[in-house]
Amino acid sequence: MTKLRAFVKKVLSARIKFPIGSIILWTPRKVGWALRKVMYGITATPGKVAKSPVQLYHKSKKWRDWILGKVDYLEAESAKWKRTFQILKSPYSLLLKMGFSPQYAIGLIAVGTTATTGVVANEAMKPPSFAAGDPGIYNAPTDSPIFSAKEFNTLRLDLGTTPIGLVEISDITVGTAYTNSALPSGETKPVIVGGLPTVADPAFAETFLEVGHMTVDRWRCDTLTLTNIEAHELIVRDNASDGQSISAVAGTPRDRGISGGNRAADMHTSGGYYDQVKITAATTNVNGKIDRLILSNLYTKGGACVLDRIKAGTLEVILNEVGLGNGFATKEFTIATSVIYKNFTNEDNVEVSIATAPAVSGPS
Repeated sequence: MTKLRAFVKKVLSARIKFPIGSIILWTPRKVGWALRKVMYGITATPGKVAKSPVQLYHKSKKWRDWILGKVDYLEAESAKWKRTFQILKSPYSLLLKMGFSPQYAIGLIAVGTTATTGVVANEAMKPPSFAAGDPGIYNAPTDSPIFSAKEFNTLRLDLGTTPIGLVEISDITVGTAYTNSALPSGETKPVIVGGLPTVADPAFAETFLEVGHMTVDRWRCDTLTLTNIEAHELIVRDNASDGQSISAVAGTPRDRGISGGNRAADMHTSGGYYDQVKITAATTNVNGKIDRLILSNLYTKGGACVLDRIKAGTLEVILNEVGLGNGFATKEFTIATSVIYKNFTNEDNVEVSIATAPAVSGPS
């Protein structure tokens, strides 16, 4: 009995932390914490679900942009390499565009290598074409001329029954504007654009060039004349001339665009030296039709640049220089009373002293 009392006393006097109090205090906290976690999970789940597609989209967008960036870069590099190989493949055409004569170009490339001579000869034997800027008479929309000859240095485009979406001629030198050049025999105008007048033969009536939108810009001419034109929108702006007469008359020309269903392929050419450039409607009582006609940066000399017998939705004549250096009394830039418009923009056209264009170096 004595031993039992001693043991109980020892147990009660020992420094043993009995956890009953802790458990009583801890349990409500843990239960509250657990409940809060459960409630947070319940309330946060819709937000997480709603945000997950947006987060997924942004991650996908990063990958998409990275892939498209690489594709765009590769396409750009591919186009550059393709163009590089085309230039290396056809040095003969490149030298012709630079103004060298065919004989000089062949000699320059072919010196010292029979392989190169073969390549040049093969290219030089290619048939002439409008796209290559070869002189000749072309029946639009055919890219090959119906007539060409070594002594024929006119770029002539005859328009027939097939409408053309786009014709673009740019960066050329015409007439007597380059050394050792001359106008064709019997011709007095380096540039002629438009239809054809009535002739004695009743089979050939007057024709017009119908154009949706025509741009004449950055021409250098001795004289520039516009006659027998109907334009819904006539824009004459920023032209400088050694004397000018702008006498267009208001009327009711309709707006127009050239359709025609399965239209012909576009026709482009750039660079070259020609005795004359002529774009005319056919002589078979059919008006020529071009939806977009761009004639840009023509350096001419030796006579008048003429726009005649044209029916246009919009006709722009902008940033041209015209003159012979003979004073303002003579009107080198003329828009005749036979030019009729529905809407007319006439801005910043100035009379200044402009001498005749000096001749430049031509093909060697």
